[in-house]
Amino acid sequence: MLAAYTVPPIYAAFVWWFSTGAVLLLVGRAGRFELSRAVLAVGLLAGSLGGLALTADDTSVGGAYTAFTCTILLWAAQEIAFLAGWLTGPRPEPCPGHAAGRVRLGLALQAILYHEFALLFCGAAILALTWNGANQVGLWTFAALWVLRQSAKINLFLGVPVTNDELMPDAVRFLKTFFTRGPVSGFFPVSVTLATAALVIMIQRIVEVAVTPFEIASLTLVSTLFALGVVEHWFMLLPLPAITLWGWGMRSGFPPEDITMEQERDTKTAAAPPNLVVLADVRPDAAPPRLSQAACARQRLEDQFRQSFREQQARDGLTTVLNISTEPAATINGRTS
Repeated sequence: MLAAYTVPPIYAAFVWWFSTGAVLLLVGRAGRFELSRAVLAVGLLAGSLGGLALTADDTSVGGAYTAFTCTILLWAAQEIAFLAGWLTGPRPEPCPGHAAGRVRLGLALQAILYHEFALLFCGAAILALTWNGANQVGLWTFAALWVLRQSAKINLFLGVPVTNDELMPDAVRFLKTFFTRGPVSGFFPVSVTLATAALVIMIQRIVEVAVTPFEIASLTLVSTLFALGVVEHWFMLLPLPAITLWGWGMRSGFPPEDITMEQERDTKTAAAPPNLVVLADVRPDAAPPRLSQAACARQRLEDQFRQSFREQQARDGLTTVLNISTEPAATINGRTS
């Protein structure tokens, strides 16, 4: 009986964490994977809708898990389309610096309008497939995701101290210009309070109302997902390391800002004249940079010159010991300065 209450939270948390990182990993790949991502997104969409249709009247524990998983996969499919930049809005451009108030709100809606329509379409499809069905886990899961995502978007637009925008792929990084980083607005405490109240009601129903294994599993899965959504809201307020949760899903081991710095440094190195050696990130404990072939050849010639000079002095019977440092000495007409 204990497993009925402990396994669903663990499963829901893992699916939430892994699906988010997997989507970030997929949309962060290079352009040569564009077709593969499109095929995968279409496959996830078709497979998840098919699974929801098959489990519409399945009231077993397996039916609850299947409906929950299919809804997460459906959400992941539209997230791939959104984060890859395929389905954003009629104006996928940064927000002008002078925009404010209703103008800024209108521009923000234009930037994500197609994405919002896609979400409504997905919700309508789930509703149609599970209409009058005994298994409504898919619809509850999608409703929880949609409500919490809309709340997060509004809070990011109105203002939060931490935006966690380093997780955004390059294709949709223009949306960062619509975020407001600063003190929380009045909407944040209202949204978190309402979400927490809804979570308490769900937990109360698990304890007092749920009787069958299907009811326990379904309510626990949805309530766990809802609780994780509330935690994501607190990520906007507290300096919690959100990047560490999904760093494995980023395009590389560095945040986007570090990637940009690496690219700029590589560009400067490539543009440098061929007779200059560009040093980057030189530290006291770092290994010395490798010499170019021309520098190595010049070093060998100088070593040979010094050796010949010593032998000539020895043959002439000079007794003065010449201490020549390891650094190349500047020469003028064959004499050391």
